[in-house]
Order: sequence, then structure tokens, then C-alpha cells
Amino acid sequence: MSGNHQTLALLLFSAFVAVTLAITTWVSRNRHGSAEEFYAGGRLFSPMENGFAISGDYMSAASFLGVTGLIALFGYDGLLYVVGFLVAWLVVLFLVAELVRNCGRFTLADVVAARMSERPVRIAAGTSSVTVSVLYLVAQMVGAGSLVALLLGGTSEAARNWTVIGVGALMVIYVSMGGMRATTWIQIVKAVLLMGGAIALTVLVLVRFHGDFNQLLRSAADRSGHGDAFLAPGLKYGGDWTARFDFISLGLALVLGTAGLPHILSRFYTVPTARAARRSVVWAIGLIGSFYLMTFVLGFGAAAIVGPEAVRGSNAAGNTAVPLLALDLGGGANSTGGTVLFAIVAAIAFATILAVVAGITLASSASVAHDLYASLRRRRAKPRSEVAVARTAAVGIGVVAIALGLLARDLNVAFLVGLAFAVAASANLPVLLYSLFWRSFTTRGAVWAVYGGLVPALVLVLLSPVVSGSPESLFPGADFQYFPLQNPGLVSIPLGFLAGWLGTVTSAEPADEAKHAETEVRSLTGAGAV
Repeated sequence: MSGNHQTLALLLFSAFVAVTLAITTWVSRNRHGSAEEFYAGGRLFSPMENGFAISGDYMSAASFLGVTGLIALFGYDGLLYVVGFLVAWLVVLFLVAELVRNCGRFTLADVVAARMSERPVRIAAGTSSVTVSVLYLVAQMVGAGSLVALLLGGTSEAARNWTVIGVGALMVIYVSMGGMRATTWIQIVKAVLLMGGAIALTVLVLVRFHGDFNQLLRSAADRSGHGDAFLAPGLKYGGDWTARFDFISLGLALVLGTAGLPHILSRFYTVPTARAARRSVVWAIGLIGSFYLMTFVLGFGAAAIVGPEAVRGSNAAGNTAVPLLALDLGGGANSTGGTVLFAIVAAIAFATILAVVAGITLASSASVAHDLYASLRRRRAKPRSEVAVARTAAVGIGVVAIALGLLARDLNVAFLVGLAFAVAASANLPVLLYSLFWRSFTTRGAVWAVYGGLVPALVLVLLSPVVSGSPESLFPGADFQYFPLQNPGLVSIPLGFLAGWLGTVTSAEPADEAKHAETEVRSLTGAGAV
């Protein structure tokens, strides 16, 4: 990239960081330090504000960078992520949003612990939530590294490493100083920027092809080198039965994982009522659905205009397809329009990463403080000391995410997020659904459901081609691959549900019928909700 690209994009980066830091500083001066303020922003956000914040939290680097890159490289098979990410919100809308808002206070563990022995359930749910959050954070770090490597005109390892470290430091500042209120406003600003950028690029792509979507698809297929196969299933996931099972596994993880993501569940506590939580989801579905429809155009546009070879040459995983598309649409590498559009899109992508990491870090630090720390202490922690622990936890989580982000820097962002979704669907979703809907569910069943999904999911990932045994793996020189699928969801999700059932039917402790009845009434009516 030319010096103009670098200078303008860095100026826009700096402007966004300055605005978000100003928001964080303003909020930190006006807070009163309570747990409700730090974890839930005082529950003062309107459905529309929370809907924008949810979409800002959800439309991550995987959506903007990873999915479009996969579509540009693999055509039809890349669309699976779009469908999975969007359909997942129907599960959230109909099964989770209102019930979680009525039953909990700040975290997933609050919902489960309402009718169980608190300590073992909170430790299990807290451990799972932190694990999912760290996996999700790694994907955002990888996206940040890819983006800045492109911006700086090469793949300088030092530049990518310092970018990951810088993003980690900023997310710790946002969370520890501003809590949920600052994080929410950062996500709202980011959602507006991202939608604006996506709309502008979509219009430019369609103008390039005179509004003819068929011509766009034909051009993408011709330039892909695969012909009509680019527009049909099977280019990435249809080679053999292993690839087909991987396809099913990924689809299950994407559709079921959203309802178990800690940073999404925590957003339902920022509105005053369950009705507001449901309306928030309706707003979010409208925004997210519109955005993913535009990724169709952007992904095939990158294939048709930039070309898969150029995309792969810039970043093997395809994470830089959208910035390269913006550069071409603006007039090319040495044009003023190309410079400006590239810089704007790169800044929006960077803003996307910063906003999402802030939300995930807040959710995971809340799990550490509200669930793990409060459970491991003999006496109940005071709210102010719990908030102090959450701020400290944000630093530790940031360090872990930075280290793993540096290790996984060459993997596709959307693929990494798919792993986080698989772990969420395996460990968090079974215990959540059983707690809300199964009268006989017990404490042992809850603990077994979490660990019965979490441990197999992590073990299968470690034994999969993601970690070793292939040139694209984390450790290409080693080979301890025994599980053939890249995504563990097909095996680990049923195991989570099975473990929860088995733990319950073998439990000597009878289910507390009174507590279940109380939880049921509270979840459906909101009576007694915080």
C-alpha cells in the first residue's frame, strides 16, 4: 500500500480510538461503581439502542472480513456461514431472549443457579463462558493482525504482533474503565459505521455490474477458475464424506451456538424488561439480516473484481478481501478514490474488532468475578469488590487472548469463530435449555452438561486438523491428528445434551419441584425479575 493509504487509514483509526476513549472516560466519570452499572449499564437502554448494540456485538471481524473472504475463495460454500449466523437468531428469539432476561441478573450461570446448588453450577458455567469468550477473542485478534499487515504493505511479523498487543490493551481499557455502558455506546457507534460502509460498498459493486446480480455471479464464477462449480455446493465441503460431515458439524455449531454465547446473553440484561429484550432481538435480526444479505454481494464482488488469487495472495485465509475490494472500487492502488475508500473500510473493520473485543472481554470478566470468584470465596463477595475483580480479570483475559491471537494468526477469522460457536453450543446451550424447560433437571445434570460438552469439544479440536497434521494447521510440523473433522460440533453438541440427561437420571438428589415452578413462573411472566 502507498504512504497515502497508510497515513489516511491510520488517521481514521486514531479518530475512532479517540472517540471511543472519550466515551469511556465520560462514562467512567459518571458511574457510581455498582455491579448493576458495571455489568448491565444500569438496565437503562431502549430496545432500539440495545438492538444496535447487539448487532454491533455480533457482526464481528468474522462477518466483515472472514465471511466475505470465504465467499470470495469458495463461492457457494462460503455462504453457509451467512445462513448459519442469521438463522441462529430465530433460536435466540423464540427460546432464549425473554426467558434469560427474566431469570438472570448478569450471566448465564445466574439462570442455571436459580434452581440448583449454586457453587458447582457457577464454577462450571463460569469456566465454560470464559473458554468460549477467549476463543472468540482470538478470532478478533487474528482479524486485527491481518488488517494492519495489509495496511502497512506487507506481512511484517512485528507489525502484526504489535497490532494484536495494541488491540488487547485497548479492550482492557474500555472494559475496566467504562463497563457495560461505555461498551454499549462503542458498539452502537460501530454498528452504524459498519452498516454505512457495507451499504456504500454494496451499491458500488452493483453499479459496477449495472445492477445485474446474475452478471456479478457469472463474472465471479469465470474469474474463480472453477467455473459453475464456484456457484454450487461442494467446493470446500463436498470433496468426500469427511468434508460433508464437517459441513453438517459447522452448520449445527453456527445455528445453535449463538444462544450460548456469553457476550450475547449478557446484552439481554441491559434493558429494563423481558419485552424490551425481545424487541431488542427483533431490531438486531433486522440489522444483522440486512448486513448478511450485503455480504453476498461483497463476497462475490471480491471474487469478480479482485479475483481469488489476489485475495489469497494478500492473505491465505481470505481475511483481506473487503479492503482489497474497496481499493479497486475506489479507482485502484494509486488513485485518490481508492486511497480514501480503502482507508475508510480498513478503519471500519478495525472499529468492528475493537467494539467486539470490548463486549466479549466484559462478558468473560463478569463470569470470572460474578461466578468463579464469588463461588470460590467462602463468604459472598461485596458488589464493589466483585467489580474490582472483574476489572483485574479483564487484564488477565486480555493477556491470554493476545498470546493465542499471536499463535493462530494465519487461520481464517470466520473459521475460528465457528470453533467458538461449537464450544458454546456444546457446553452452554444444553445446560441453559434443560434449566429452562426440564422439570427434573438436577445439579449433577447441570455440571455434567457443561463439562460433558466443553471437554469433548476442546479435546476434539486439539486432535483435529486445525492444530496439527496439515500445512494450514497451528503446528504444521507435528501430527497428532486423530479426529478428522475441523469443527467438533457434530459430536460434542449431542454429548453435551447426553451428559446432562445422564447426570440427571443417575443423580441421587431429587429435583427441586418448588424451585422449578418458581423459575417457570418467573421466566414466563417476569414476576420477581431483577
